[in-house]
Amino acid sequence: MNAKLLRPSLLVLICTMFVSCFSSKGIPYKKKTKTSYTTNVKNNVDHSAWDQLLKTYVTEDGLVDYKGFKDDRKALNNYVTYLANITPKNNWDFKEQLAYFINVYNANTIKLIVDYYPVESIKKVDATLSPFLKKFIYIGDKKFSLADIEKGILQKMKEPRMHFAINCASFSCPKLLRDAYTSQNVDELMDKAVKAFINSDKNKITENTVKLSEIFKWYKKDFLQDSESIIDYINQYANTKISPSAEIAYIEYDWSLNDID
Repeated sequence: MNAKLLRPSLLVLICTMFVSCFSSKGIPYKKKTKTSYTTNVKNNVDHSAWDQLLKTYVTEDGLVDYKGFKDDRKALNNYVTYLANITPKNNWDFKEQLAYFINVYNANTIKLIVDYYPVESIKKVDATLSPFLKKFIYIGDKKFSLADIEKGILQKMKEPRMHFAINCASFSCPKLLRDAYTSQNVDELMDKAVKAFINSDKNKITENTVKLSEIFKWYKKDFLQDSESIIDYINQYANTKISPSAEIAYIEYDWSLNDID
């Protein structure tokens, strides 16, 4: 048999054995395992500059002072450049990689809005196809889009809570927290983000009537990795428990900018 035909299968086997793979552009990422959160890890990346920016320009409700970010764009750009110059390593812990990619997504989303601000919606940002397909994010010498980071890396890490950690600069998105993600806090902060979103007015939950964010429809397969149904997943975090027989409807997504003004 031609040796070239064996290579894809061999690659899959290697990825499975080490629970570590590479994105289509060669950026390493690891998949969640049962032991992903059992050890403390020293940070390889300093996210303190991003933490300070978040505490300065994001409210407790998750609204963003984009004008403030624009006025302080040097600090924002410095952090984004810092992330770009630190290419993740295959020997990084899962939590370190996860925190890194969440912060890459969120910081570059803010940068995208700031570069075009004032703008009414992320969907109004100038892009050939979609702002989510616009390749403006650097990691090393490679360029990525927001979709590349979300779908090409974060989703493949098999941690569905990441959908509540990343923010797409819109009112219907899970709110942007005022804390930078790190390897030490990523598990705790994701739980905080999930609970805040599920129990917010982005969903309307009673025992027998459920209207949910379209996030639960768009990414249903991700949530079913951890639960038998969407209701089972939500009931892990909801203050009001939903009947298993409740029918689910969805709330139209509001893409207007989550601006403080």
